[in-house]
This record gives sequence, C-alpha cells and structure tokens, in this order.
Amino acid sequence: MSNSTLTRFFALHYLLPFLVSFIVVIHIFFLHTSGSSNPLGVSSNTMKVPFHYYYSVKDLYYFILFFFVFIVFTLKFGYNFIDAENFIEASPLKTPTHIQPE
Repeated sequence: MSNSTLTRFFALHYLLPFLVSFIVVIHIFFLHTSGSSNPLGVSSNTMKVPFHYYYSVKDLYYFILFFFVFIVFTLKFGYNFIDAENFIEASPLKTPTHIQPE
C-alpha cells in the first residue's frame, strides 16, 4: 500500500465517527420535530403528544448536566482514578518490579 492510500484510509476512519454522530443528531432532531410513523400507514394524529419542545429541552438539560458532572470529576477528582504507582518517583538505576523479561 502506498503512503497516500494509508493516509486516505486513516483519514476516513478518523472522520467517519464524526459523520455518524452528525447523522444521529440530525435524525433525533427530525424525530423530535415530526414524530415517527407506523409501518401500517394508519394515521394516528389524534393520539399524538407534542414532543419537540419539552423533550428537546429536557434532553439538552440532562446532556449539559452530565457534561458538567463529567468535567468536574475529570478536573477535580482525576487523580483518584489513577494507579498509585504512577506517583512513585522513577529511579534510573532500578527497573520497576512489574517489568519482567520474557
């Protein structure tokens, strides 16, 4: 494989998750605005509940709340989730015990 082929391959695999995420967000937006239909084609407009504004704002509120809690845990309590051996000062004369020869 040439270098340009590998570059295109990796660029595609880097950009593809963003494209899929964008399509999912657009799908959820249109689902919230127009609602879903049923496969039988029976009109159920009389039984529909308004969905867009209330649930969209509610979804956005919980997303922002989750993101805020995630940022707080990451920035304030980040060191609580790290292995304690990472804080031991390295000695250039001694190999760590977890490194074993094959």
